[in-house]
Amino acid sequence: MTGERKTPHRGGRKPTDFTERTLSSRTVYQGRLLHVLEDEVRLSDGRTSRREYVRHPGAVMMVPFLDSRTVMLVRQFRYPLARHFYEIPAGKIDPGETPLQTARRELREECGYEARKWRRLTTIHPCIGYSDERIELYLARGLTHVGHAPDVGELLEVVPVKMAAALRWVKEGRISDEKTVIGLLWADRLRDR
Repeated sequence: MTGERKTPHRGGRKPTDFTERTLSSRTVYQGRLLHVLEDEVRLSDGRTSRREYVRHPGAVMMVPFLDSRTVMLVRQFRYPLARHFYEIPAGKIDPGETPLQTARRELREECGYEARKWRRLTTIHPCIGYSDERIELYLARGLTHVGHAPDVGELLEVVPVKMAAALRWVKEGRISDEKTVIGLLWADRLRDR
């Protein structure tokens, strides 16, 4: 499978291949952001099953440091959960963009900053049970304020927070967004390097 990494298996045995083969596929819903599909698949034991899943164009997230101890978060209302969340800046990769181009654009649009230094940290797959979404994580440093330019309908507040406080908010559950938790933990581990 593409992107699958070989990992050691217990006892030196070869891992069992559970690869599923697509027999048919149909679109259930096609929107601006999400493409929902239902596929019939052949399982490795010969039986068939159905798989519902979401195709996603991919996204980026970044932890922007105003200084060595202060990160920039955004606070915004998330309709599906009907509440406000503190998050690190993030956004969908547009067609033709590289992940770094998306990160630069989103930092400028959401927070009003450009960064001199970018460091790619990792890729995460936040919902492997029902989506192919991937999120590329970056650190951004050497920030210069250039002016806020959010997308139409994107209402948010930029909130500088000391890293120690942000990590405390994670521990207390005040920050519960998965990508933000992962981003802050990665950034805390690497910020002094």
